Amino acid sequence: MFIATPSGRNRYNVLGVVDAINHNFISVCNTTYINHLSVIELLEKIRKRHTDSVIPISIFLDNAKYQVCKAVTERAATLNIELMFLPSYSPNLNLIERLWKWMKKDCLNCMYYSKFCEFKAAIDNSLNKIITGQAKKELDSLLTLNFQLFK
Repeated sequence: MFIATPSGRNRYNVLGVVDAINHNFISVCNTTYINHLSVIELLEKIRKRHTDSVIPISIFLDNAKYQVCKAVTERAATLNIELMFLPSYSPNLNLIERLWKWMKKDCLNCMYYSKFCEFKAAIDNSLNKIITGQAKKELDSLLTLNFQLFK
């Protein structure tokens, strides 16, 4: 059996946050690497969207090195954004992981894109569904705050 695969190595990175209450989504995309500058750019987009908000902004992150570095924590402090880090190896506690799972199902599962631009367009199309609310019904059922507790 012959299965077509793309040649070469191209990246399309999406770093995003989802509001746990209203499921609004903000992202930063690039074709290079996710690093501390990407995280800072995302924090600035979050603050820009919530400039007049009196509600404190808290963001739950995993423990990736580029998220816990001094530059990110200092910039978050100046933007008045609280960073809260989840325990290592606990993607089940990270709400955004459910969104990524939906997105992979929406545009990547069992799909072959012969050109990078097609691959990128498929991801952008899924991101657009999230932003415009076309995927709201599906995401509302996935992005609940129901977590299993162990006593």
